[in-house]
This record gives sequence, structure tokens and C-alpha cells, in this order.
Amino acid sequence: MRRSQYDQDHEDFRKVVRKFLENEIAPHFEEWEAAGIVPKDVYAKAGSIGLAGLSVPEEYGGGGIDDFRFNAVVIEETFRARVGLGSLSLHSNIVTPYFLNFADEEQKRRWLPDIAAGRSMCSIAMTEPGTGSDLSGMVSNAVRDGDDWILNGAKTFITGGINADLVVVACRTSRGEDRRDGLSLLVVEDGMPGFTKGRKLDKLGTRSVDTAELFFDNVRVPAANMLGEEGKAFGYLTFNLVPERLTQSVQSVAAARAAVELAVEYTQQRKVFGKAVASFQNTKFVLAECATELEAAQTLADKAVEEFNAGRLTVPEVAKVKLFTSETAGRIVDKCLQLHGGYGYMLEYPIARLYADIRLARIAAGSSEIMKTAIAKSLGLGTSR
Repeated sequence: MRRSQYDQDHEDFRKVVRKFLENEIAPHFEEWEAAGIVPKDVYAKAGSIGLAGLSVPEEYGGGGIDDFRFNAVVIEETFRARVGLGSLSLHSNIVTPYFLNFADEEQKRRWLPDIAAGRSMCSIAMTEPGTGSDLSGMVSNAVRDGDDWILNGAKTFITGGINADLVVVACRTSRGEDRRDGLSLLVVEDGMPGFTKGRKLDKLGTRSVDTAELFFDNVRVPAANMLGEEGKAFGYLTFNLVPERLTQSVQSVAAARAAVELAVEYTQQRKVFGKAVASFQNTKFVLAECATELEAAQTLADKAVEEFNAGRLTVPEVAKVKLFTSETAGRIVDKCLQLHGGYGYMLEYPIARLYADIRLARIAAGSSEIMKTAIAKSLGLGTSR
């Protein structure tokens, strides 16, 4: 079925993104994958053509675009080029909304221009070594001391943590009967005394995206660096689950599409017993299944983007989208790797990287089990995150 959600402005933007990826990213991507990190100057280059601050208002130096379809174009073109943009997607689609929605005017003027330009890269630190998806159980804490907060604690699995200039840290600033109360968001700036970045974690996939352990030892954070109201962070984090999970859903579909394209290309060229692999009935059936599942996932993701733009996409709805798209993408990429045979297991073939990368989709932004819990709650079947 023909996709109709994009207009000419989106297609013109797609050309700009495609050219940037071809010229600035593709020639160096293998080197960045091996290093496990994208050089920071790449983000400034992305910012120079508007990719780092699409949703930031023009008055702060951004694109002023309130249309997630442009974000989706960047994701789709990145997977089409079979490369990655490090932590740029997290910076733009997941962390920047915290500044847009919860920062006061002084904070916006202080931080947003550099965020939009890609000069200040953002990350968010929620997960702790002993809590996982249980945000209400976090133990990182901050105590008020005059005009500052004294922050202590540790975070792990922090995407973009090594390159981050600004880290939005979720921490406990008070305690109440409900564990969800008393959480706050503090913006920790790189270089603050007591803030250290631990080892760059060695991951199975998404290897060019730096992922870190972060440590806070009596970090003195100015009270002026608190985002939103004290004690209200659990609600802020829940609010932002929608764009976070939508981003992961769009990425999952883009990865599945890339896998199908790779499998079609490979099976048409590869010969076994004197015939192209694509000529065998099993190959045709497998790719037919993949194409059909991809169509369903794409339609669901497109509808979710439409609903998000209209301000109607809810937490339970996006949970359904993420659950379906991530699980479907996992099946599709697995089948497409199988069609490559032994070559699919070789890292020199892009399908192998996709296979490793897509496994994260069922964990990141809330695992499939968390998605099922949220969906069950919407059906009146119990409590959720």
C-alpha cells in the first residue's frame, strides 16, 4: 500500500538528509563502529543543517518544526544508508523534549541554542544498576544545600553518556508514602566537580552509539539547573515515554525494511546449485512473509506518528505500537539473516550488524514485558510503570 503521510517538504528534507549521510557519515561509519563512538564534531555538522534541533523553536536557533514526520525521515534515511548517527536520535527525539516542555525561560535561553546547534549533546540518566525499569525504586539522591543540590549516586546503560555535555539526571530529592513521589530532574553539566564518566560499555550491537556508566560524588548542582518542579519527575518521565517509544518503533520498522532490502538483493545475486537463491520456493515464501509483516508494522507506525502529531497518542497506545514493531522487526531481521546463510553471520555483511542492533529494540525504552504490562493496565488488568 502506498504511504501518503509525507508531502513535498518532507521529500525535499529527505534529499538533504540523504546527501549528508552519503558525504559525512558513510565514508567513516565502519571506523566509528570499531571505535564504539562517533566524534563530537559530527554532531555539530548535523546541527549546521538542522538535524540536531528540529523541534527547537526558531527563537533559540532551532528548526521550529512541530512535526515528527521530519524526525521519522532522518531515522528512515539513516537505516536506508545502513549507517548510524550515534546518539543524535536520543538527543533530538528523547532528551530535547524535556528542555522544551519543562525548562523555564532562563534555562531555554541558556541551553537550547547550543543543543540545537549540536554543540551541547544531551543524554538522560534514569537507569541504575539495581533498578532497571523500576524508576520509582531509584536511589540516586540530591539534598538541598543553600542555592545548590548535592547529588550522589550512579547510573548505568546511559546512551550518549560519554559524549554528553548536558545530562538530565533523575534522582530522589524527598520521600513519601508513594515511591513515585519525590523524584526530580537535575541537569548536570560536563566538568562539574564530582561528576565522572566511567567506562564506555562494550555492547552487542549499536556499537557506534556510546553507552556509559555515570557517577555522581557530592556533585554540587545549582538549583537553577532543576528542570520543572521539585518532586514531579515521575510524571515528567511518564509524559516523555510517548516520543521515546515512538522513536524506537520507527527505528524498528526502518531496520526491518533495510533487512528485507538486503535479503532481496543478496538472494538475487547469490547462486546455489546453479540457481539464484531467490528462485527457490522457500526463499520466496520467507520474503513474502517478511514483506507482509513489514507492511503491517509500517502502517501501525505511520498511524502512531499521525496520532502523535495530533497530540492524541497515549502511553498504552504507543506501548502497543512498540511491542508490535519491535517484536516484528526481530522476526524479520532473523529470517533475512537466515537467507544469507553463513555469510549472514559475518560482520562484513550489513545484515549481521542489523541482527545485533535490532535485539535492543525489545529492551530499550521499556522492554516488551513492560509494554505488555502497560497494555494490560489499560484493559483494567492491574498496575503498570
